[in-house]
Amino acid sequence: MKKNGLTAATSEFQKFLIAYYQDGQKGELKQPLVYESDIQVQLVNDEGKNPLRCIWSGSKSVFIIEKAVITISNRICNFFQIPKLENEEETTEDSFSPDSKLHFKEALGPMPLAVMKARQLISWYTIAHNPNMPQSVNASSPAVVLPPVWVRCDSSDPEGTCWLGAETIRTDSKVTGINFHSVTCKGPVTGKASFINLDELKKAHKGRHHSSTVTTKGYAQYDLFGSTVVESSIIESQSSVVVDFTWSNVENILQTPPLTSAATLNIKVGSGDQRSPVYQLYKELEFLIVLAEGLKTGETDWPEPLETKTAVELVRTLIEDLKNKFDVYQKQPAKESEKIKSDAASVEGSIQTAFVTDRGDLDFAEQLWSRMRRSVASYRDVVDSLTLVIQALKFGDIQPWIHRGSSSSLSKLIQQSYHGNMDNFSFTGLAPIRMLLEVGLDKMRKDYINYFIGQELTTLNYLDYFLSSSVDVQEQVQRLKKLHHMLEIVVNCNAFLNLSHEHLFPLTQSCLQFYKKHPYSEEHVFHLQIRPSVISSFYQNEHPQTWRVEVSSGHGQKEVKTMWQLSGKAPVEHVGFDIPDIPFETTINGEGEEPAYFTTMISCSQVHFM
Repeated sequence: MKKNGLTAATSEFQKFLIAYYQDGQKGELKQPLVYESDIQVQLVNDEGKNPLRCIWSGSKSVFIIEKAVITISNRICNFFQIPKLENEEETTEDSFSPDSKLHFKEALGPMPLAVMKARQLISWYTIAHNPNMPQSVNASSPAVVLPPVWVRCDSSDPEGTCWLGAETIRTDSKVTGINFHSVTCKGPVTGKASFINLDELKKAHKGRHHSSTVTTKGYAQYDLFGSTVVESSIIESQSSVVVDFTWSNVENILQTPPLTSAATLNIKVGSGDQRSPVYQLYKELEFLIVLAEGLKTGETDWPEPLETKTAVELVRTLIEDLKNKFDVYQKQPAKESEKIKSDAASVEGSIQTAFVTDRGDLDFAEQLWSRMRRSVASYRDVVDSLTLVIQALKFGDIQPWIHRGSSSSLSKLIQQSYHGNMDNFSFTGLAPIRMLLEVGLDKMRKDYINYFIGQELTTLNYLDYFLSSSVDVQEQVQRLKKLHHMLEIVVNCNAFLNLSHEHLFPLTQSCLQFYKKHPYSEEHVFHLQIRPSVISSFYQNEHPQTWRVEVSSGHGQKEVKTMWQLSGKAPVEHVGFDIPDIPFETTINGEGEEPAYFTTMISCSQVHFM
């Protein structure tokens, strides 16, 4: 049977999407492609890059369709004597065929399509999945259920539509219908009087779907770090804790989430804030990373010293103090000598908070590290300082105490010195840098053990992966970075949100599980279920940054929804909004009593295939 124009167009569109989707499944294609010379199609698999994430949650994979922006070819540049774009490839007419899979190299911003064109594309997607129209399917194409399709619209229709979407309804892997979505957006506006009320929203839903019974579900999101001013705040801009609330039976627009809501903290913390209780530990880690980088490249970018005295002066003083205390130790009774050893092992305060306690058992190698990491300014400083230590050990001037189980090469030399038989150590090449790095690794591992075990947040078995000294030294440093990031997350949540052990324990376990499988990332968001009453003081008197109500009817595959949302930021990238004369400090991120919101309406309808 010969295909008519509609089925032929549908078949070509389906063929294009299937080929693109299958390439994307193989990981072979990440760039958007051009269809019919003026339509750009992009398969988005990353939820964080989905432009719909603030108004719609559904399939992980989704097609985003918009108007194509064609780059100027070098041929045209030559003709009009326009400077060529660097690394620009020539574009020919053949490049615009449906099968050419033209790749974009420039992102000039999202461009919307006309609403009528968007509806045409949605209709092709629908016909392609309709089992009652087999003639529309290309016989050479396998039966593939495609991800949802969303098309950017230019709001040119009376309703001001900015998105149109379609996704399949499936029963036992068989497509039985299509869900259609329509998104309109306005704003910003202020004052509850300008918002639709809940009864009107229910009435609009019932009129569209002829429903007699509806249910409501609420959603609200608060930025706990951004909305509440705390004098002792330790959080910097790259850190955020956002809480999501969901609840049933919404009572009114902008209802504060009830204490019976389900609440989830979304936690993202960046390391290195100077106000953090673990800032000094972070500075130690930074120096450790400098040494590791120097060991890898052969060149070390030494930081500015934090001490006025030189490293050699500080190390010489440490040795002299130890020699004096050792002389006194030999003349004192046993109980007195224990006090002396304790004094010699006193820690330089690094973590100052009621929740994070100091470690009071620094051995000689750790005290050496504490002085050198604050004063070393060159390779020569490292060599001269370690030479003083090795010479004092060889001559028996000191017999310092070290922790049992220390794995650094310096600790092994100290143990050998007890028996007067030390191995030779070469102060050439990168050996001194490696010795100092090993001491720092040993010391910092014990710091993290002191915190996590001391607060009963985990056990040594769970920390074993992060504390291993049997892997490459660069990997050891990476694992310590992960431990420190976990420490920042837990300490910040305790210090800022006053979360107790009941909540910090599962948060720690979540971090441990993530970092055993994934690389270091300060962009990752950790999630924690929590009772609203625990954080009620942070949100109950604040404005939400997003508030949404869903009105739904029907059940299962036949459920339809109408959603109405308020948001402090424009949820649509490609629509220009008329900004009224509202001081923008009154937006949701400001301090005004009447924040300015953008309003979004998301309507759902269905077609079921018989």
